[in-house]
Amino acid sequence: MSKKQEKEQKLLLIPKTEKYIEYMLQVLLKLPRTEKFSIGTEYKQGMYQMLQDILIISKIGKHEIIHYLNKIDSNLNTQRIYLRIMKKSRWIDEHKFKIAMEQIYEIGKILGGLIKYYAKNNTKSI
Repeated sequence: MSKKQEKEQKLLLIPKTEKYIEYMLQVLLKLPRTEKFSIGTEYKQGMYQMLQDILIISKIGKHEIIHYLNKIDSNLNTQRIYLRIMKKSRWIDEHKFKIAMEQIYEIGKILGGLIKYYAKNNTKSI
């Protein structure tokens, strides 16, 4: 991956994450009232934190970036778990679940490429 490709990947994360958040906000609004204010709130906070971390990675140096990429990845995995809970509890239907998981998959694919790139190229100076 060249520097240009790496920068494009980081920038591609922003609109994909925005689209995902917009979709999920609509899904979360339709959760049962009690769940909207528990799992829904946790989910929203996780999405907003993920977006903030994505915006940070476009501004920081190479040595710090792997920390934020791992943080974003962890947050994405938490959201996958929340989605599975919502589906199993029948708070969301199969169609919404699949769309959300596809969007998470797309974000995760880009993230995985960036993590691999930075892990391989992260040589710390002594």
